[in-house]
Amino acid sequence: MFIGEYNHTVDEKGRLAIPMKFRKELRGGAVVTRGLDNCLFVYSMAEWKKLAEKLSALPFSQANSRAFSRLMLAGAMDVEIDKQGRVVLPEYLRRYAGIAKDAVVAGLYGRIEIWDKTSWESYKAKTEKDSNDIAERMGELGV
Repeated sequence: MFIGEYNHTVDEKGRLAIPMKFRKELRGGAVVTRGLDNCLFVYSMAEWKKLAEKLSALPFSQANSRAFSRLMLAGAMDVEIDKQGRVVLPEYLRRYAGIAKDAVVAGLYGRIEIWDKTSWESYKAKTEKDSNDIAERMGELGV
């Protein structure tokens, strides 16, 4: 389970340190891909396989299914954690998420999100401001 919010920097080679408490879960490798809201999603191999199977089962005759599968699968990259606990984020994924130097690594149970720090702070401020409305809508979904 991934939870928490951590500030890190991306070095000149595109390496980002993964929080210590997340590393054990990612020991067998990980996949990083384009996420939603202009962030990156990171999955353990086990979680990635579950998601990839669901995506491959979507009806390819539907444009939204094809588009979402392309977003998630075509941009995906296997990554390994080095001895210092870092992963290399490919340049095209850093560009997609607008990550130049300062990043936030956020744990969201079954996945990790990596955000440009400024984008994260803006998103979080808006979400916190709207938290009562969001909570009410989630109540309608049984949360």
